[in-house]
Order: sequence, then structure tokens, then C-alpha cells
Amino acid sequence: MSTIGRFKSQELRKDNPLLSALKATIESAFYGSNVTKVPDLATAYHNAYHAPTTTVTDMLVSQAEELGLPADAVVLVNNDGKIVGRTAAARRILGHPGVDSAYYAGIMREAVYQSLQEEFYQGDVIVGLSEDYSVKAHLMLPKGYENNFYSYLLNFQIVTPEIEKLYQRTPELTENDLFIFANPNWSHPDFPNGLALFDPEHNVAAILGLRYFGELKKATLTLAWATAHRNGFVACHGGMKQYDLGNKKFTMAAFGLSGSGKSTITLAQHDDTVPVTVLHDDAFVIHEDTGATTALEPAYFDKTQDYPADSSVLDYCLTVQNVGVTLDDQGQKIIVTEDIRNGNGRTIKSRYVTPNRVDYLAEKIDAVFWIMKDDSLPPVVKVSDPQLATLFGVTLATKRSTAENVVGDVNLDKLVIEPFANPFRCYPLHEDYAAFQKLFASGVRCYILNTGYFNGRKVTKEETLGSIEKIMSGTAKFTDFGPIQRLSYLPLENHPVHFNDIGYMNKIKQRLVDRLAFINEKKKSNDGYDALPNEANEFMEMMILDLAQAMSEQI
Repeated sequence: MSTIGRFKSQELRKDNPLLSALKATIESAFYGSNVTKVPDLATAYHNAYHAPTTTVTDMLVSQAEELGLPADAVVLVNNDGKIVGRTAAARRILGHPGVDSAYYAGIMREAVYQSLQEEFYQGDVIVGLSEDYSVKAHLMLPKGYENNFYSYLLNFQIVTPEIEKLYQRTPELTENDLFIFANPNWSHPDFPNGLALFDPEHNVAAILGLRYFGELKKATLTLAWATAHRNGFVACHGGMKQYDLGNKKFTMAAFGLSGSGKSTITLAQHDDTVPVTVLHDDAFVIHEDTGATTALEPAYFDKTQDYPADSSVLDYCLTVQNVGVTLDDQGQKIIVTEDIRNGNGRTIKSRYVTPNRVDYLAEKIDAVFWIMKDDSLPPVVKVSDPQLATLFGVTLATKRSTAENVVGDVNLDKLVIEPFANPFRCYPLHEDYAAFQKLFASGVRCYILNTGYFNGRKVTKEETLGSIEKIMSGTAKFTDFGPIQRLSYLPLENHPVHFNDIGYMNKIKQRLVDRLAFINEKKKSNDGYDALPNEANEFMEMMILDLAQAMSEQI
């Protein structure tokens, strides 16, 4: 499905729903005389290589020519200053309560005007890598940020003549191309944390006063997910993989915030006797009717904290952000990983890091795994009811990670709830609630993975991956979750569950109460924009009452 990037003159009317003040302001900037189009990756690489903000390493890029790069291309490093994560406080979305469209249109006109004195790059990419879902995006970024521009063209699928031919064969959507205007040099006294401004209905965004590359990536995905959602897809911030068991296949999705283990679970290498195909570890969409899935990006934007200097994964780095650089014993410049310089070191890795990478899976998904760091839950829990499975997705409990630039006095160790692990939603929450409930009602199974602590002991990566393999192979034996119906758990030797411990039962009850409070708060906050149907409150209240009754009988 392709988007609309050109209009006939008779379509340029005020009543055309594809036009808006912000779209006209932002798109117009792309055609200014201060803008230079970058035609290919080789040019973007050359610009980034020679930029004064770049550290050129001696680490060769693997399979460079296959990626459209010079054969001798090396890994390029770019480091930001104090802020090395996304700034959620900067986001403003037109159409949300309290967001004045006229006010922000004026802010944007002035931002574009002030940018006329700067030289900009412009590049085109495709987001969505199948004929089911494919949209075109355009980025505008000033000179001085060549590394971020190059990383953007690597992260998404750059438009080439061959890709354009394929793209034009996809069915057309009545949707605009995506336009992202970015200027990290912008400042405004009313926006000390920067401004990430979105008009999702018209597929335009502005990223102002923010240097971190992840802002560009997630801004693009925010618009792409919203477009997919409007056109019959479930928008997913998660990882997707498929096991080939010979006589059948097992297709699974893992949803979690950055740092939860989502990428580790998705990209993990398993027993060679069971071939694994990877769709993506961060962004995909599910067709609501067919259940088929489409990856939105060819590359991976991954943390470097888990990769020591001798890790083979580093062979697939293309660019790296916010890491140290040192000399090895041969005098070669190499990167210093494991978050020694700062938290949230990042790299763009090529698609070749996963040997069996695909962009599309036609088979319907078998199971969804909600990844949480909730110490009231054993390492693996099975949810047998579609509505309860959806409610646990709505109230996905975890911890903030170093991927975020948290503004204010926030305890990063405190549990937070992030519905469906997607802080980039720009449409009402109840619409995702309905989409996932429909998914589970169609027969998709649901599991919860606690990748944090349980009974004071850390759940290891090996325990999590081993449990997934048991579920995949059909050998997992689940046990009733005490007095709570519709839940069961997978017993693990190092993580016994004590339902006769009243302190533990009170912790479970409190976490359910926290989830109910979150659902109730959504009805009150933001003029009820993210309110859920009454059935969600009633279901959670019933669970809490049933648990309280069982506990009183136990006492």
C-alpha cells in the first residue's frame, strides 16, 4: 500500500482532508533552495565520514557493497552531549485535548522561517517492507548532523530506482507520504526540553531542539503505526520471530519497552535443529483480517550494553551512537561498549546480523508474550481468557530504561504501566484495546514473561529463553495460579511460588489494584481521551474481589 506524495491541481482545495496548516508548512520547507537531496547511501556515508562530529573507526562494515556502501566502508561513531535518550515530555500531538492547533502552527511557521538560514539535507525512505503495508517517508535535517541523517537512511529502506518500481506496484492508500522536519539547533524559551510535534492525521511531524537519533526513528514509526492503524492493521512495538518445527510453524511476538529483553528474546540464537526466522525486534504491523505480519524497518537500532568488545554482533554495526572509542593492541580505533561512557549506547545493525531474516510472514501469529518486570509474577504465566490477556497488555507493568531522557524527579526503579509497551501511540487507547482483544479472540495465545526479579532472585536470560522453547515445542506443563482463575504458571526450579504466603498474595492483590487504578485514571485524565470501556473496570474489579475472597478463606 503506497501513499500520496503528489497532487493534481484540482485536488488542492481547502476542503481536501489530506491538507492541513501543519502539513503545508512542513512539506513546503522540503522544496526550499537551502535543501540538498541525498540520492544514495554512498553519498550519505561520504557526508557522515567527513563530518567534524564523526569519529571514524577502523572497524570494517560487513557486507558493505550489498548494503549499497563502498567496499571499504567503516563503522562511524557519533556522540551526543548530556541527553542520550528520547524525551517523552517534548511530545505534542494535534487532536489531543489541550493541544492548540493554531498555536503550534504558528510555532512551526517561525521554526521553518528561522531555519532558512541553514543548509539542510533531504532523503527518502520506505517504511513497511511488503505489499501488504508500505509507505514513503521524507526526512529533512540540517548540515552538521550528517551521522543522524546517514543512520536514518540505514535504519529504514532508502528509496532507490529498483525500490521505487516495487513500491509503485503496491496498492495505493488514501494517505499522505510521511514528512519529518527536524532541526536540533532550534530553541524556544517555552520548550526547554525541545518539541516533538505531530499531526498524525496528515502524516507530518517536527522534531525540534532534540539531537538524539531515536527521536527521528520513533517519530517516523509514530506516523507509520498510526497510518497502519487507520487502514486495518494492529500497530506493534515488539519483536516477531517464527520457529520451523518441520510439521508446523510457531510464530510469536514479544512486546516490551526498551531494556526489557525484547530484542534479546527476538534475536536469540537457538538450537540449530529448530530453524528460526526473524521478522524484526522493534516494529511491525499485523493485518487484522489475515493475521500476516510486516516488518517496518530492514535494520536494527539496538543497545550496545550487552555486547563486549569481542562480541561477533559488533561485526554487523553500521553506525554507533553514544559510546566510547579507544585503540586496540594493534593501534586500531574500536568502540567501547557496555555503557561505560553513558547509559543507552546504541548502534544501527544491518539485517545480516540475523541469518534468517524476512520482511513478511504470511502465517497467522500463534502467541503473544507480554514482557514485564513485575515481581508479583512468576517468570512465565499463561493467560487463558482473551479479555484478561488484553487487560494485561493494557496494564503492561515494567520499569523505565536508559533509552529515555526522563524529565523531573522520577524513580527509574519504580514500576510503571505502558499499554502494549507502546508509548508512541497517537490515537485513543480503546482502539488498541479492541484490536488486541479481537486478536486474542481469534485464537492467539497469551503469555507473560517476567524478566525482572521474582522472590528476590533475578530471572535469567537462559530461563526465559528455555521457557519459550518449551512453549514452542509443546512440552511446557503449566500449573494453576493459586486462586486466580484463567491464569497458570510454568514451574521453574529456582523460582518456587508460595500461594500460602499471605505477604505474597497481598503483593499480587496490590498489583491488580494498581492496574485497576491505572484503568480508572484513564477515564479521568486528558479529558478521558484514553478511557477504556466499562467492561475493563468491571473485569478487573471482579478479579480483585475473587482474590480477596479466596485470601479471607485461606486465613
